[in-house]
Amino acid sequence: MQPGSENTGPDPRRWKALAVTLVVGFMILLDVTIVAVALPSMQRGLGASPAQVQWVVSGYALTFALSLVLAGRLGDAMGRRRIFLIALAAFVLCSMAAGAAPTIGLLVAARLAQGIAAGFLAPQNSALIQQLFRGAERGRAFGLFGATVGVSSAVGPITGGLIIALAGAEEGWRWIFFVNVPIGVAALALAARLLPHGRGARRGTLDVAGVVLLGAGVFLLMFPLVQADSGGVHKLWWMFPAGAVLLAAFVLWERRVAARGHDPLLAPGLLTQTRGYAPGAALATVYFIGFSGVWLVFALYFQNGRGFSPLMSGLCVTPFAIGSAGAAVVAGRLVERLGRLLTVLGLAGVVVGLSAAALLLGFASPGVAVWAAIPALLVGGVGSGFVISPNITMTLKEVPVRMAGAAGGALQTGQRLGGAVGTAALPGVYYLVLTSSGDTSEAVTVALGAAVGGVLVALAIAVTEWRRDGRPRPCPPEVAHGHTHAGQG
Repeated sequence: MQPGSENTGPDPRRWKALAVTLVVGFMILLDVTIVAVALPSMQRGLGASPAQVQWVVSGYALTFALSLVLAGRLGDAMGRRRIFLIALAAFVLCSMAAGAAPTIGLLVAARLAQGIAAGFLAPQNSALIQQLFRGAERGRAFGLFGATVGVSSAVGPITGGLIIALAGAEEGWRWIFFVNVPIGVAALALAARLLPHGRGARRGTLDVAGVVLLGAGVFLLMFPLVQADSGGVHKLWWMFPAGAVLLAAFVLWERRVAARGHDPLLAPGLLTQTRGYAPGAALATVYFIGFSGVWLVFALYFQNGRGFSPLMSGLCVTPFAIGSAGAAVVAGRLVERLGRLLTVLGLAGVVVGLSAAALLLGFASPGVAVWAAIPALLVGGVGSGFVISPNITMTLKEVPVRMAGAAGGALQTGQRLGGAVGTAALPGVYYLVLTSSGDTSEAVTVALGAAVGGVLVALAIAVTEWRRDGRPRPCPPEVAHGHTHAGQG
């Protein structure tokens, strides 16, 4: 029996292993937002059209989301260490190919493949935390994981702007990809040494029909959103109901597979019988609509509305990132005691912070507004830190470890879908108001107000779940860990 399996004591290297996986998690999530500031220089350097260069961002997000549930299921079945190492090696190679791409077509192809590799890496992170940690330690580990999720999204524009400033406006965009190579190689060597070995769960047949139905459904929901800049939502509206039909068919198919005693891609019991999973996944999806969309709104306002450089624009939202990182670590230590109440308080903080920022940026004089918004963004960031990691902990708390990869993949698929909606809808609201009024202050206020609306829906879900739970209670080990197979890795 290997270290880290469910029937042995704690792996003495678990915190070192976590550090490696968090570095990798930071790298793959950073690549969702870091590229946005480099699009103009890519377009000039490769002679690409705006629609072509937009696929460098949206293509990565699309294949990332499409891979998550399948990747989690394969990690549960074949061993998380094996999938993690293969996917990390592929991510490094794709980063090299993207940085060296001589044409926009090859760059987009490399980014699509890189997104698949990232999608195979992401669910192994949360599953390995489920596997390696127990009790209060698991809450602290998820706190660090939540900080990674929040900060990687927030610092992407800052990091991208800094790399371009150092490497030059013409070819600096290539180093946004090349920087992944030494980090990825070092992480690969450490992961091979530190991650627990294991055989994985018992291997059943892969639910191919489930893979096709889920993949097609997610694709149909996301494709119009990633094409939003070129009118995708208006032209491809029919994909939304078609995607919903396929996802409904997926749910029915999974129930049928489970009823026959076979291995479903995503066990129906996760949503219907696992306490806290369905509302937690819904909360994450809705919250990421606002959380992911505000970064583009801030970038549009500060760069186009105020004439700031990409780097300065990124620095303006640093208080949110700092607050989110610090609060997520603290939240990991509080979640066992406060439970879902912590998420309720965090969402309330986000509502207060973003509402105050919206009013200040909209109604204060331009010279004062940016500085006055700093405390508001800090409050919003602290609130966000109390949302992401506690929600992950509470959502996955009673998921059996043998299904942790698939459960984590589905949870992150919801986050990516929410993020796609937010990054399409909130800038759309910004441009709609700007076109009608010509006032950037009014545009940022309305767009941030729309983000607050999404957060309020998440808050309603959190309050409902908190009231249903009553006083937080510890989860019995036999429920939390389920009937698992030893040697999962």
